[in-house]
Amino acid sequence: MKVTRIAYSERLNPGKYAALAEQARRLGRVRSEVWQRYGSIAGVGSGLTDRQVRDRWLADGTHIQFGVLANAWKETVRDAMADIAANLASAKVEIRRAITRRTNDPVGRKRMFTALKANQWASEPFLALQMRKHWKRGKSRTHDQIVVRADQHNTVADARGRLWLAVPGLQRRKMVRIPLSTTVAPTGTLRLILRGGRVEVHHQIDASRMRSSQRPCGQRTVGVDKGYTEALTDSDGGHHGSRLGALLTSESDRLKERNRRRAKLRSIANNAALRGNHAKAHRIMVNNLGTVKRDRRAARHRALVRTEIFTAVHRVVDKAATVVAEDLTKSFAGRKTLGRNVNRRLAAWTKGVTAEALTNVSERRGSALVRVNAAYTSQTCHRCGRLGRRSGDRFHCTPCGVVWQADVNAAINILQRAGDPDIALHTPYRVVKQILQDRTDRHRTRLPVQDSSPAIAGRRANHPNRSPMSN
Repeated sequence: MKVTRIAYSERLNPGKYAALAEQARRLGRVRSEVWQRYGSIAGVGSGLTDRQVRDRWLADGTHIQFGVLANAWKETVRDAMADIAANLASAKVEIRRAITRRTNDPVGRKRMFTALKANQWASEPFLALQMRKHWKRGKSRTHDQIVVRADQHNTVADARGRLWLAVPGLQRRKMVRIPLSTTVAPTGTLRLILRGGRVEVHHQIDASRMRSSQRPCGQRTVGVDKGYTEALTDSDGGHHGSRLGALLTSESDRLKERNRRRAKLRSIANNAALRGNHAKAHRIMVNNLGTVKRDRRAARHRALVRTEIFTAVHRVVDKAATVVAEDLTKSFAGRKTLGRNVNRRLAAWTKGVTAEALTNVSERRGSALVRVNAAYTSQTCHRCGRLGRRSGDRFHCTPCGVVWQADVNAAINILQRAGDPDIALHTPYRVVKQILQDRTDRHRTRLPVQDSSPAIAGRRANHPNRSPMSN
């Protein structure tokens, strides 16, 4: 497994940065052209590989208009085609959910899943309709990146021990040398990202070389609930990443105040320009409305959040050989109307980073990650299975007469959901609610299970729905 590391330039010459920025701008045209031609189902020649695209451009002379070296635009084509493939894979996730909602026939599901996997959706009207719906025409506005092949760069240390990275420029055999703030030479294919006069060098290393990857995982099966105040809460009652909520809230409130002041300054600058005082407007724009410090502070905040989340996931994996987590890739719209401040803070909730950390850390440390349906895991009592009422960090179950810690209750429900034979990963939430209500009615009236078919009975026998804390 590979993980990405970032090295930064240090005191880079403005002339070198301008040359790299011009190269990135031209390569951005290459990336935009690839997305325009092949970035959707209607793209000319969609389904081609990056090598086939390069051969076509070499044959028809498309590459001449870009004005960059051959290796530079070829690597950009490869990178853009990989982005298109990822965009297609994301669309297929939504289409699989639509297939699950459409039919319960296992034969029909298997036929459509097979056609979708083989990219043969044109023969299936439903798949063709869903593909047109979810795989829309893409576009790329990325004009600040340069992809450098592994054999096209080199590093050297000077007499003071500072590391210099040499990458190709716009002219043949003319290298641009970048001073780095690290002593570890980046290897493999590099991605240079230009931001605010500084170059970020993204490179990958083998995960087995990291100290955290050599830590063994635990021996238990643990359910985890993703949250805002804490990054994770496990089914044992442990809270991990308790600083996450404070980090997100403080940064959100700071951004609100900063943007309010910037909007006022921008209004003053615009009014000065309307009055003809362009010097004043220029001074405000240059000295008060810059983006370099803003972007660097945002990068530091993102790094703090990622560190908090990854640390929390490591603590969970320390005791878990199997981690059961809810699948939150689908958006959920609640009935409750929230205030502006709450909506603004929740908009910064980094559940995507949490999902990435769970996948990354589990794979590196040898722990299994199981994703389950998240519907009603926060609104169901783990002891009796009845729907209850959640208020903040408390869950009220009237039949049990108990007030549970809400996140711990949700984590136990997630752990139970892993062995549930009736609720699959993509079961619609309305169906999940009906299943839970039917179970509650049978439990209250002490009736036997209504569906007594051999297949369902066998599944229930092989996959009992038990909780380690229900007793």
